[in-house]
Amino acid sequence: MIRLSLVLVPATLLAACSGAKPAAGTGDDWPSPKGNAEATHFSALTEIDKGNVSRLGLAWSHDLGTNRVQEATPVVIGGIMYTSGNLGRVYALDAANGTPLWSFEPEVDMQANRSACCDQANRGVAVAGGKVMVGALDGWLYALDAKTGKVAWKVDTITDRSRGYTITGAPEVAGNLVIIGNAGAEYDVRGYVTAYDLATGKQAWRFFTVPHDPRLAPQENAALDKAAKTWSPDSRWDIGGGGSVWDAINYDARFDTVIIGVGNGGPYNIMRRSPGGGDNLYLSSLVALDRKTGRVKWHYQETPGDAWDFTATQPMLFTDLDIDGRRRPVVIHSPKNGFLFVIDRETGKPLAVNALVRTSWAKGYDLKTGRPDKTPEGSAYWQGPKIVFPASPGARNWYPAAYDPGRGLYFASVLDMGNLMFATPPLDKGDARRPKALNVETALLFTADLKALLPTLPKPMQDQVRALPEWKWVEKQPYSAQIRAIDPLTGKARWTVDTEGWQDRPGMLATTTGLVFHGSIGGRFIARDADSGKVLKSIDTGSSIMAAPMTYRVKGVQYVAVATGFGGGGWSYVPRYSAAYRYGNANRLLVFRLDGGAVTRPDPLPALEVAPPPPPQAPGVTPAVIARGQAVFFGNCSMCHSNQLRAPVPDLRRMAPETHAAFDRVVLEGLFVPAGMPRWDDVISKEDAKAIHAYLIDEQGKVRSRELKLRAEGKPLDAPSLTVLSNY
Repeated sequence: MIRLSLVLVPATLLAACSGAKPAAGTGDDWPSPKGNAEATHFSALTEIDKGNVSRLGLAWSHDLGTNRVQEATPVVIGGIMYTSGNLGRVYALDAANGTPLWSFEPEVDMQANRSACCDQANRGVAVAGGKVMVGALDGWLYALDAKTGKVAWKVDTITDRSRGYTITGAPEVAGNLVIIGNAGAEYDVRGYVTAYDLATGKQAWRFFTVPHDPRLAPQENAALDKAAKTWSPDSRWDIGGGGSVWDAINYDARFDTVIIGVGNGGPYNIMRRSPGGGDNLYLSSLVALDRKTGRVKWHYQETPGDAWDFTATQPMLFTDLDIDGRRRPVVIHSPKNGFLFVIDRETGKPLAVNALVRTSWAKGYDLKTGRPDKTPEGSAYWQGPKIVFPASPGARNWYPAAYDPGRGLYFASVLDMGNLMFATPPLDKGDARRPKALNVETALLFTADLKALLPTLPKPMQDQVRALPEWKWVEKQPYSAQIRAIDPLTGKARWTVDTEGWQDRPGMLATTTGLVFHGSIGGRFIARDADSGKVLKSIDTGSSIMAAPMTYRVKGVQYVAVATGFGGGGWSYVPRYSAAYRYGNANRLLVFRLDGGAVTRPDPLPALEVAPPPPPQAPGVTPAVIARGQAVFFGNCSMCHSNQLRAPVPDLRRMAPETHAAFDRVVLEGLFVPAGMPRWDDVISKEDAKAIHAYLIDEQGKVRSRELKLRAEGKPLDAPSLTVLSNY
C-alpha cells in the first residue's frame, strides 16, 4: 500500500551514495542507517558542540502511526529523510521540516508473527541508484522508487516457506548489489544471505551459513564441505541448524568484500543439535565473502560450538588502527559472547580480544590460534543446570555502538548479566521438528530475577544452583547495565555510566565535537561529553528510545534525529521504569536543533482496571488438565503473551467474554491473523488448546481475586513482576 502526498525530491537524490565522504564521519548527509561506509555512527558536523548543546530543542516530530518496536536509524540524502518502521513500513520526509513526501506499507502475511522471536522489528532502509530498499517481516525485499515510493521490484527472499524465516535487518548495498539476510534461528531455519541486482532484483548469489545433511546431496560449495566436517553426521539437519544473518552485513569497498555476522545454532543445546559437539561452522562467526561471487575469502568463528545464543550478528564497524607498529584495516566487533574483538579485515586474523563482562563459558582467547579457552564447568548445561555469563540478551546486541576515530573510543551499551540454563524435556514425542515454532529446547532464567525465581524451582535444582560458583556472582551483583567509552585494543573503559535498568540499552551517536547522543527507555534524550560521560543536555520526551540517533545538515542547520518506541527481544515485558509503561508506546520521529522548542509528552495511560471475571471451567477440567495447559502455554505462547500489565499484546488473564467464546477460533483457526495473532493448529491439538484455555481461566480467576483484594486495601494493582522466560 502506498500513501502519496507532496513530492519535492531534488536531483541530488539520484546520485544517492556518490562515494564522496568526509575523511572521518558523515557530513551533511547520513547515507545509511550506520552513517558512513565505515559504519561508525560518527559525524564530522560541528555546529552543535559542547558549548551550545544545552540549547538543543525540538525542531519537528512525525507520528509514525504505530505502537510497536522502532530500531531503525534514519537515512538523509539531499535534504530528504528515509526511514523504516515495524513490519517494513517506509517513510519519506522533508528533512528540514518533517513534511511527509510519501509512505509505503507492505502487504505483510501476518502469520509471520509466529516466527518473529523478537517483535516486528526493522532496522532500516538502504538508499542507492534512485531506489529505497527495505525488507518486510514476511521475507519480501522491496525496491521503491525514491521519488514516489512506488514498487520498482520486489523479490521473495525465503527459500522454504514451510519454515520460520523472517526479515528484521536492513539491506546493505555493495556496488551494484543489495544484500539481505533473514532471521529465525530459534525456529527451524538454515541460515543464508542473498545478493540481488540493484537495478532488477535478479538474484546474483546466495551463501548458506551452515551445511545441509551431507547424505542427501553435495554441499553448495567447497566452504560448506569444510563446514560439514565440523558438524556431527547425526546433527538435527531436519531442524535446520540456525545460523540466520538477521543483522550485521557490511560492505568493505577497500577489499570488495561483504562481511556478514552469523547467528546462533538451533537448537541451542549443541548435544541435541550436533551430538558429540564440534565447532559447527559457520555459526557465530564473521564471514568475509567476495562481493561478485559470494565465495568465502576468510572466516573467524568468535564462538566455536555455540550453545548459548551467542550470535555474531551484532553491528560491526571499520577503521584503521596502529597495531605493533603497523597501520592495519580492522573490524571492531562486540558480539553477544562478552568479548570485544579487533580483527584484521584483510585476513580475518584476530588482533585483540578482551572481555567486557563476566564470562563463565570461556576465560579468554589465544591470539595465535584465535580460539577461546572454554570453561565447560561453567557452561555445559546439558550436564546439569549452569549459570552462564553473559546471558542470551548478550553483553552487546543489535543496538549500534559509535566510534570516534580521533579519540580512539568505542561508545557502547554493555550488559553484564547471566542466565540460568538447563535442558528441557522434548515437548513432542520423538523430539520432532516443530514447524515454524520454537526449537530451542533450553530454559533461560535471567540472573536479574534469579534470586526471586529460584524458590519456585524443584528443591534438588535449587540445591544444584546454589552450589555453582557463579551463584556467588549472582549474589554479589545480579547484573549491571552501562554505557561505556571503551579503548577497543584493551577493552578498558575511560568512563562508564549506569543506564536505567537491564532492558535500557540504547544505540549511540558520536560527533567530532566531543558529543555522544543516546536515548533511554525511560524517555530521556541525552547528550554527553565524550571525554567524561557528563550529561550536557537531557530532554524528557515521554517516549521510550532504543534506536541509535543520527545527525545531518540542511541549508546550514544541523539536526539530530531519533526514532522512539520500545520493543525487540523481550518485547512483551515492558519495564515499569519505562516511558512505554507510563505513557504508552506511540512511535514518533523526534528531530532536534539548536534553539528548538519543547517536546510534548504523551498523556499518561489511564489507571489499571481489575481483571474481569472468567467463565466457568468446562466439564471435565482437572488439575492435571490445567497443568498440561500451563506447560503447552509456556512452550508456545509465552514468547509473546507474557501476561504482564500494559504489555503490547493482550494479557490473556484479562480476556473479555467474547474472546473466551472465540478461543478455539483464535488459536486454531486464525480468526485474528490480520491483527498479528497467528494460527497454531499444526502444532497445538484441539485437546491442548482446551488445556491452555483451562489454564488461562484458572489464572484469570486468581488474578481477579488478588486484584480485588489489592483494590480493597487501597494498593496499586501493578506490583513488580518477574521477567520469566523472556528470550532474545
